Amino acid sequence: MVWDFTEVNPLVDAAGDLTVSLRGIAKTIIGSTLPAVQGIVNQRDAVEAELPVNPIAVSTDPPYYDNIGYSDLSDFFYVWLRHSLARVYPSLLSTMLTPKVQELIASQHRHGNDRDKAKEFFELGFGKCFQRIQRGLIEDVPLTVFYAFRQSESDDDDEEHDLQTSATSSGWETMLEGLVKSGFTICGTWPIRTERGSRMRDFGSNALASSIVLVCRARAVDAPLATRKDFMTALRQELPNALKNLQQGNIAPVDLAQAAIGPGMSVFTRYAKSIESDGSPMTVRTALGIINQVLDEVLAEQEGELDADTRWALAWFDQYGAQEGPFGDAETFCKAKNTAINGLVEAGVVKAKGGKVQLTGRSQLPKGWDRLGTSG
Repeated sequence: MVWDFTEVNPLVDAAGDLTVSLRGIAKTIIGSTLPAVQGIVNQRDAVEAELPVNPIAVSTDPPYYDNIGYSDLSDFFYVWLRHSLARVYPSLLSTMLTPKVQELIASQHRHGNDRDKAKEFFELGFGKCFQRIQRGLIEDVPLTVFYAFRQSESDDDDEEHDLQTSATSSGWETMLEGLVKSGFTICGTWPIRTERGSRMRDFGSNALASSIVLVCRARAVDAPLATRKDFMTALRQELPNALKNLQQGNIAPVDLAQAAIGPGMSVFTRYAKSIESDGSPMTVRTALGIINQVLDEVLAEQEGELDADTRWALAWFDQYGAQEGPFGDAETFCKAKNTAINGLVEAGVVKAKGGKVQLTGRSQLPKGWDRLGTSG
């Protein structure tokens, strides 16, 4: 297993060592304005656990489908902890490796390499968990769901297709399906810039910069039905203002499509069902595709008659200005704007080197260059 690693001197008095880490924790505790109360922490199976009576807040950061198998990763550390601490914590370290059967991820190798069985296990567990939460919530308390699963999926494991080209994400689809079937409606979206740019996960990859917090409440028992046309009409009316609010809140342009899922699903989940022309209920997968289609329409209207390269340059400037940015973000913008980095480099608009991309300054443009691509 090769993934993140650390090579920090624990006594160097720098980020990541013992003293800096402990100092940060101590400052947080000492500087807290909250009243001193005794906390209670339980490690329980979320699928089986019931909420406490009258909770004051319910928040979850659910598993990201098949992205990360934390129990497999933890074995790297567990085997050494077991050697050193088995006599101190005999019950906690009684097994040879960490438990894995109940981990709620769609891991095919735990289901005989059967993709459908892994998906079914994940969906059933998600559904049970959200149903228990919905039953235990009181009226004034919403459920907040933190999610940063990149909304792309591919039929080929080695090739990714952006959702804005009508692909859909199994991670997002399954999580949202669980919310919808459990009787939740999405009533708010908070994009939060949570990811550190220097983390190893960002190196040479198209990783997200933000987490999306979905605010959910129980759907009204008398929620109306809607047709596909009703859903699309409401979406076209409400998504433009929702996008303006996201943009004014300084959401990273590279995360805009991710953040737009919230307002779009807010429209979809307010209805008991959206009915297709053949009378069948619209699936979450179809709704996600429609949301991204309307998102493209709204963004194209905002950008008027600009060509694809100019739309890319504007989005990049909004995100990075004249500074360098990661190649992965540039690729994301290219997919959204239907252009390519190679063409932008050949046109002299950008410089791309060493995994970094930067807009070419006016003084650095080729002699005789003009915006129409002609010399003179």
